[in-house]
Amino acid sequence: MLYIIGLGLYDEKDITLRGMQALKNCKKIYAEFYTNLWHGNIENLEKMSGNKIKILNRGIIEETPEEFLNFAKTEDTALLIPGDPLAATTHIDLVLRAEKQGIPVKIIHSSSIFSAVGETGMQIYKFGKTTSIVFPEKNYFPESPYDALCSNLKMNLHTLFLLDVKYDESRYMTVNNGIEILLQIEKKRAAGIFTEKTLCVGCARLGGEEEIKYGTAKELMRHDFGAPPHALIVPAKLHFVEEEALLRYKIQ
Repeated sequence: MLYIIGLGLYDEKDITLRGMQALKNCKKIYAEFYTNLWHGNIENLEKMSGNKIKILNRGIIEETPEEFLNFAKTEDTALLIPGDPLAATTHIDLVLRAEKQGIPVKIIHSSSIFSAVGETGMQIYKFGKTTSIVFPEKNYFPESPYDALCSNLKMNLHTLFLLDVKYDESRYMTVNNGIEILLQIEKKRAAGIFTEKTLCVGCARLGGEEEIKYGTAKELMRHDFGAPPHALIVPAKLHFVEEEALLRYKIQ
């Protein structure tokens, strides 16, 4: 059996009771942290579960997962994932690979950024397509986040931007970086979709020592949101209850 278990948004205290029970019954435990930053302590989690935990990189998970899949054919094996295990699209491929090899798979869900953004007061069902903003590289500057924003605004839907995580490089995109990239794309497109006056919501460490700020892009650019992970939201037209809720986080 392969258990794919969500660790929740912040630290080792966020794993569910069901997830912890599964860990205690597993012979092998693996973890990945390249899809999101986790503020927990592996040693504490090992003490809680009574098992050692081996951290795997992206290459093993996505290209050569045989190390743990072969073990899961005969013994209960767990893969730990920050947030909810299926929030990142890469993990459904792992589920399909395991099932094709006749390995039973059990998903144990946990808290996710997709529900945690509700803390802003914005209504979850009014969010459109979620998109990611990645660090630009030489000859690589994707403009798809801007396209997603345009599409969502046409339908009067909020946009959640997930910000890039470079775990192996200990490099994590900030709200400030994300806004700067959108402004660069706006300068090129000149469509007036995202400017310094655009109202935004900056979120940091949701589910833990969170910080939420609401204001213009220019105002949020000047704010230090502290440690990652961060997320950025650009609201569409706000319901009056959403607006009242967001005013609690108005940047001063």
